[in-house]
Formats: sequence, C-alpha cells, structure tokens
Amino acid sequence: MNNIQIRGFMLSRNIVIILMILLCSEDIVFGQQSFALYHREIPNTKSAVNNVYSKKDPVVGMLSFEISEPSLIAFYPPEAIANGTAVIICPGGGYHVLLTEREGTDIAKALNAHGITAFVLVYRLPSDRTMCNKAIGPLQDVQQAIKRVRDGAQSLRVNPDRIGLMGFSAGGHLAAMAGVHHNDPHVANLENTSLKPDFMLLINPVISFEKDFAHLGSRANLIGSQPDEQLITYFSANLHVDHTTPPTFLVHAAVDEVVPVENSLLFFNALRRSNVAASIHIYAKGEHGFLTWPSFEEWFGRGLNWMESMSLIRLIN
Repeated sequence: MNNIQIRGFMLSRNIVIILMILLCSEDIVFGQQSFALYHREIPNTKSAVNNVYSKKDPVVGMLSFEISEPSLIAFYPPEAIANGTAVIICPGGGYHVLLTEREGTDIAKALNAHGITAFVLVYRLPSDRTMCNKAIGPLQDVQQAIKRVRDGAQSLRVNPDRIGLMGFSAGGHLAAMAGVHHNDPHVANLENTSLKPDFMLLINPVISFEKDFAHLGSRANLIGSQPDEQLITYFSANLHVDHTTPPTFLVHAAVDEVVPVENSLLFFNALRRSNVAASIHIYAKGEHGFLTWPSFEEWFGRGLNWMESMSLIRLIN
C-alpha cells in the first residue's frame, strides 16, 4: 500500500515519513500540537508547584485554572486553503480562569475552515504564588507568543506580516495591551523581532481599568484590589492608542452587564482619533460572551468580512 489516510486526506508513504520527521522538530507544527511558549526558563516566575487543572462547564465548555506554565496550541488549516494569515487567540476568563474551549480551540477550528492558521495562547493566570510580578505575566506571554510565531513564520507556514490577535473579554484586554504597548517589551528579544500584532479582533473586550467602566474582577486579579493610579493608567489600553496601534475590529453587546460596552467605544474612539483603521459593531441585545445572541455565525462572520476588507484573507464562496 503506497498511500496512507490521515484525517480524511490520502498521503503518500514518503510524505507521511517527512511529516513524522517534521513533527520531531521543536519549531515545526502540523495539524494540532501544544508546545511550550518559552524555549528555556519562564521569565518572572517563582519556583512553585504547577497546580494547573481543568474542568468541564455545561455552558462554556472546558475551563483551565491556575496556569503557571504557558503554552501555545497550534491549529493548521488544510493546505489547499491555507492563506498564510495567523491569529493568536487569547481566551477570556477575568484573569482567573481561561475558557480554553469556547474561546480557544473552538475558535481555532472555525478560523482553520477559512484558511487561517490559529494559535490558542494558554497564558499564565496572575498569581503571587507563582510570579514575581503578576501584573506583567500575561503581557509577557502574549508578547512572547507574537515573537515565537513571527520568528518561526517560515517553519510554521505563516506570513510574518499577517500575524494578528483575537481576544475575548479579559483576553481582549490582553490583546489590546499587546497592541498599544508593542514598543515596551517585557520579554527577552535579542533578535529585535517586532512584537506588534498586525491586526486585532476584540470580542466584548475589557479595555479600561478606570473606575467608571472597569471590570473590577479582571482589574483586581491582574493588578490588585487597591492599585495605584500609575498601574491603572498603564493597564487602560484606551489611554495608549496612537497611530502605530494595529487596525482593529470590535464587537460588543450594548446591554452587556459584565463588561460595559463603553470599553469598546472608548477604544474605537481612541483609534479613530489616531487615524487607525477600525470597525465596530454593537448589538442591541445579547449578553457577555454572546451565549444566546447574536449567533456565532453572525458576529464571527462580521469579523471575517472585516479581515477580507483589510486584505488579510479572501473568503471562499
């Protein structure tokens, strides 16, 4: 038998052997694979037991807790439709937990269906037990994720100039922070790799840590229950938008009772003032996380159309 069937694809035996060799390389990913975010030591970390655990929620799927060893889970589209665009996904969870299924692996598979390579970022959750400075731990991880994907673009089969972020709720805050603080590195970068995402899709994001519109749970988990004004300012992404901030798509429900819609509005208005290409859609109904409204196809489709309008992908009819 000269051909071998893998996940519905008929591959020659020689190609299978080549793929097996590639999978043994630390920097090569094919299909779906989880790999450590950092090559060596994890920065800003204490010597502490990794207490990570997961459990299934009947509404939002798999949840991951107490993450202290970050990783990337890579999802590749079928080669026939791969377009080279990459999206690093930052799940939400209030900096307390990660919704690694509904806002992670499910999204990655949906992106794959449109030729987009996806990486789910399983970032560290802020903890005084495991981190020297818990406030910058997640930001370090998203900067390292951008660096890791961009440095390995050739082997990962992505375009180094089309690497974006997609963030949900607190993950949207993390993505926005990477977008506005790309010139303030918190990771080693001897190669001087650009840490700037090329675009961002922010889904009901936390943006401001100022008292009027902050999601206080996310703020407390990241920078403490009584943060000083300097920290509040640094972690309010809308206050740091300038002309170098990446093009951004935002979507939110006007009646979101968890993260006020003003978060998206503040960021959108800051982008417009800085002449950054931006699009926003506000739904008249729908809860945080869009559990019942709008449908996934509705809001996700708008994001895909925006990506096509920005020449990041070409939708397949």
